[in-house]
Amino acid sequence: MRGWLPSGPADVLDLGCGTGSLALLAAEQGHRLTGLDRSPRMIARARAKLAGRDATFLVGEAAEPPVGERRFDVVLVRHVLWALPDPPAALRRWAGLLAPGGRLVLVEGRWGEADPIGIPAAELTALARPLAAHTYVEELSHDPALWGKEVSDERYALIADLPVRRL
Repeated sequence: MRGWLPSGPADVLDLGCGTGSLALLAAEQGHRLTGLDRSPRMIARARAKLAGRDATFLVGEAAEPPVGERRFDVVLVRHVLWALPDPPAALRRWAGLLAPGGRLVLVEGRWGEADPIGIPAAELTALARPLAAHTYVEELSHDPALWGKEVSDERYALIADLPVRRL
């Protein structure tokens, strides 16, 4: 994840943060975190995990984060987009939460053999491309350390850099 986030301290919005696993990794890199999850119990665990760090946690829906006019350098989302009813609308909303030149970091995949679920990388790339100045996909299936075992399904991170707006 180190290569997906800015090198200096940045404002990171972790949508669907769960217990705060990715938020903790980002905080350890010096980033300021805002985590959001729809489960108050998950938020309580994330708060405990990141106690004493520059992190704020909110209960809310990932598709419509209750952050007002605040803008972030990075919107980080893991295994959430595929489960939303309108992924293109969520992507547009998330891109709108970014400061000029911000970055979407989307960890997704396509899991299962008989009845697969998720979003293939090619489909997500096509959805993100109109919003971004640059996109790239990092394959993650090949690293069993990330998953606790060998996996044969599609797992990846899509990184989408938004254009820098000029005034």
